[in-house]
Amino acid sequence: MLQITNASLGLRFRRQLLYWFFYDGGYINASAEGVSIHTGLQLSQDSSGRMKVSNVSCQASVSRMHMVFGGTFKKVYEFLSTFITSGMRFLLNQQICPVLYHAGMVLLNSLLDTVPVRSSVDELVGIDYSLLKDPVVSSSNLDMEFRGAFFPLAEGNWSLLNQAVEPQLQEEERMVYVAFSEFFFDSAMESYFRAGALQLSLVGDKVPHDLDMLLRATYFGSIVLLSPAVIDSPLKLELQALAPPRCTIKPSGTTISVTASVTIALVPPNQPEVQLSSMIMDARFNAKMTLRGKALRTHLDLRKFRIYSNQSALESLALIPLQTPLKAMLQVGVMPMLNQRTWRGVQIPLPEGINFVREVVKNHAGFLTIGADLHFAKGLREVINKNRPANARDPQAASAPPPTARDPQASSAPPSSTAAVAAPPPP
Repeated sequence: MLQITNASLGLRFRRQLLYWFFYDGGYINASAEGVSIHTGLQLSQDSSGRMKVSNVSCQASVSRMHMVFGGTFKKVYEFLSTFITSGMRFLLNQQICPVLYHAGMVLLNSLLDTVPVRSSVDELVGIDYSLLKDPVVSSSNLDMEFRGAFFPLAEGNWSLLNQAVEPQLQEEERMVYVAFSEFFFDSAMESYFRAGALQLSLVGDKVPHDLDMLLRATYFGSIVLLSPAVIDSPLKLELQALAPPRCTIKPSGTTISVTASVTIALVPPNQPEVQLSSMIMDARFNAKMTLRGKALRTHLDLRKFRIYSNQSALESLALIPLQTPLKAMLQVGVMPMLNQRTWRGVQIPLPEGINFVREVVKNHAGFLTIGADLHFAKGLREVINKNRPANARDPQAASAPPPTARDPQASSAPPSSTAAVAAPPPP
């Protein structure tokens, strides 16, 4: 809602008229007093799940006007000033609401069109930020509930059952609060798992030299039983997630747990590989979330690591000497690659030209919240002029407002939370 009471407007006109030998030139300085404008925007979601201005209500009036004339025929205009002023006041009363209607239905909607709804994160995975229901407007907040789900690009209609707790937002120290439940991160890891990205294969020179020597010494008994052509073959170390990793968010921090298979084999040229061993790896990572600009970034640290055999307890004992070298290999060889990918971040849906600043991250039971203020990196006029439709350069291009536009009312829908946004007014 926007309400302006008892405001004033200043207008300046330059007139120039040439008709045959008749010439009139000069200026008109006008001031409108007692300007009252009451307008409201009704917000809803469109068919794609993007927030839209669906209606604009408007009431506007100008109580009185004053005009000062200059130039030729000044006395004539002053004599007719009562009629000119009344006509100008009537025209101004008729023009305020169409201009505001055009600004809301065309210009503001062109700005909202820049908010990403369904876009790709990389070549494998996309993200869906569509609204689950119409925005809910209260006296101090604007609440929006987004789907916040990742999906493999090869399976556009894939969805994961949301069993996470519903985030709750109550803080009001920042302009915007975004809540991410465990479902948000679980859907990302499930999507990458289904896309086949959670696997790593190191062959030959890619295996650290010290680890190569240790693995050959560990499985020396198995290697010497092979044919001479295979003994000196390159070593292969393959890691592959057995199930999608899972995220756990607690007030103490965020952890990601993964179970993977570790396969050690020799790869003779032009021959089938020879498997030396297969084991199970359990790893747990600490995840630190940060927000920079519009990108939600994650930094991972290896917290716990364990390998064991799924064949026998005796074989698990034999793997104990490999525990430390494989953990070091993960920290040195694998973690930088993971963090390079996660540090690129995921874009949070905001209109073009608006970024987050003064970010504060806080963990809760089952979800985390990020509070931030909004910074306009670009002027709204610049963004609107860049994105507005080509046929809507003129306010008259928009359809006229409804004759009886009602005040906007927030609609309701059953709760189905994944990611929620609340925007209290600036402090």
